[in-house]
Amino acid sequence: MSLNNKIAIITGASSGIGAATAVLFAKEGADVAIVARTEAKLNEVAKEIEALGRKALVIKTDLSKEAEVDNVVAKTVEHFGKLDILVNNAGFLAEGSLLNGKALQAYDEVMQVNVRSVIQLSMLAAPHLVKTKGNIINISSGAGESVSKNPNFLPYCVSKAALNHFTRCAALELAASGVRVNAVSPGPVDNGFLTNNGFGEEDAAKFKKAISESVALSYIAQSEEIADVILFLAGDKAKSVTGSNYAIDNGYLLKN
Repeated sequence: MSLNNKIAIITGASSGIGAATAVLFAKEGADVAIVARTEAKLNEVAKEIEALGRKALVIKTDLSKEAEVDNVVAKTVEHFGKLDILVNNAGFLAEGSLLNGKALQAYDEVMQVNVRSVIQLSMLAAPHLVKTKGNIINISSGAGESVSKNPNFLPYCVSKAALNHFTRCAALELAASGVRVNAVSPGPVDNGFLTNNGFGEEDAAKFKKAISESVALSYIAQSEEIADVILFLAGDKAKSVTGSNYAIDNGYLLKN
């Protein structure tokens, strides 16, 4: 197993890419601290991990609150004794444009989760990752490389562009200490992200249909496909990879 006896933290692990990654890591031999706002969903993921013979630590956390984020790494290391992998997966979408006057409020809300909490967790995790020669994987988005046709997605696109550059900066700083930092940029993923961020089922279905028509492969990926790329970057097969951003987007960036 490629992650045998490794310890990982995965944020946004109650559903979608985070949950799929947590279960896949467990299949590959890791014990996992799973982090999200919804404890009931985290408990369900924990059951899947434990059914695979691995240990799960549920950490209910609102990543928009600095004091709660502050405890995640400490709780993990206290419980498991070390840390090998940090997957900053949690993402937040708030809509706002320049002309509707909501851009700044949405920007503050989105950046708090999509960038600030990532920097905070990475800073807290770094000393432990130096000890284990571990790595960080940030889950970005194709939106960090393209301009959305929907002006209300401005804050989200800016946050992912910032996350991409943070990944490169952190990779350079931590390379001398043997810690790798990479990003994964999914395109459209059928994982409940839209409904989790306030979209109604009908609107989400329309959006998914439009998106599937906008990518080169006319296909929306499943969370498990993204988890496979995260697993590769987390393991020793990627020991020469740092500062990279892996797009897994069905050709989204080719057409957008």
